[in-house]
Amino acid sequence: MTTEKLVAEIERKKSFLCIGLDVDLEKIPTHLLQDEDPIFAFNKAIIDATHHVAVSYKPNTAFYEAYGIKGWQALARTIAYLSTNFPEIYTIADAKRGDIGNTSSRYAKAFFDDMGFDSVTVAPYMGSDSVEPFLEFQNKHTILLALTSNQGAFNFQTQEDSGEALFEKVLKVSKSWKNSDRLMYVVGATKAEYFKTIRNIVPDSFLLVPGIGAQGGDLQSVCKYGMNPQVGLLINSSRGIIYAGQGENFAEAAAHEAEKLQQEMQLILDAR
Repeated sequence: MTTEKLVAEIERKKSFLCIGLDVDLEKIPTHLLQDEDPIFAFNKAIIDATHHVAVSYKPNTAFYEAYGIKGWQALARTIAYLSTNFPEIYTIADAKRGDIGNTSSRYAKAFFDDMGFDSVTVAPYMGSDSVEPFLEFQNKHTILLALTSNQGAFNFQTQEDSGEALFEKVLKVSKSWKNSDRLMYVVGATKAEYFKTIRNIVPDSFLLVPGIGAQGGDLQSVCKYGMNPQVGLLINSSRGIIYAGQGENFAEAAAHEAEKLQQEMQLILDAR
């Protein structure tokens, strides 16, 4: 999946919606628990109901690791289902990996080659040699944590040294890494006031933006300051969509919430 194909899909669907597939067996409809693979059954139903308005899906791997081998198998089935039936949709492994070079190479192989994801989220704290192994994969993206949506982000990410916040330094330094054109960045929707600064540093990069919906982020503010000429945004919503309903019609409820976001996105795109 190239950036050009992603942009084309955004324009075709009039949407830059990414749906987070964060499956908690305690929250999914109880009738699915009778299925041999309830996690995959839930994901498949959500995908089938929402793929017409979503350009991306983002499983957070912690929600699969928590269920051991069965969780990993459900994740693999989910990505295989997407790749086979909806190859135009962009997939993100929200794994937040990042370690010394040879370890990062194994992580990258696992998510890009073995599981077939288009991208993976990576923590930058250990520097260039922990990230560049991910960047070696052609037509794959590494989504670097820059400014996250959680309250603890203020512990480190916004702290200044010589008038420059740590997240600004991360953005600037990462641009010098090999194959940095394959980088995207995570920027939380709850930090909308920082988007103007971020766009001054990385004007052309795609930003993955969690925090819309359940976490209280505002779509209009994010787009006002974060959108670039090629849109350059993937807006993620997880709980607000996938847990919109609890009964037999849970997928239809999810589709309704996804369509509401897509319609808002279409108005923004049409007004550019």
